[in-house]
Amino acid sequence: MEGTGELEPVGGDPLGDRLTVTLHHLVDVLDEYADGLLSREYGVSLSQYLFLAVLCDLDSPDITTLARCLRVSKAAVSKRVGSFVDAGWVRTSDDPGHGRRVVLHPTAAGTRLVATAGERLEAEFTAKFARVTHVDLAALHTDLKVVLATLQDSTAARG
Repeated sequence: MEGTGELEPVGGDPLGDRLTVTLHHLVDVLDEYADGLLSREYGVSLSQYLFLAVLCDLDSPDITTLARCLRVSKAAVSKRVGSFVDAGWVRTSDDPGHGRRVVLHPTAAGTRLVATAGERLEAEFTAKFARVTHVDLAALHTDLKVVLATLQDSTAARG
């Protein structure tokens, strides 16, 4: 803007009015909203919730498997495990067949947190989106799953 020292975007939105930008922005806003709700009502961040939710979806993964599923480093998972154990959400065990392999298990409290918070998030977003009457949310959901599957297939084909 002239005289303010701020740069004025060339041609409006610097990222453009693109589907990929809108989807990314939507996910960012959803994550921010979810993070606030989870922090206020459950005392956990979205990142903590996702860590536990992914762990609950897996069958006793080791740190390497959980890291791969979360798309983070093994060090990032290793660093966080202790706080999840201290909170009573995760327990660890050694794998007798693999010397230094640490296996992760959600506790009953961790599983309950994921289920309760997940239900609360779903109810909150469902209520918010119910007010959007001019969009067929069921069709949008179906379409987004098709787009997601297409991208996953493309990614898998690239190896």
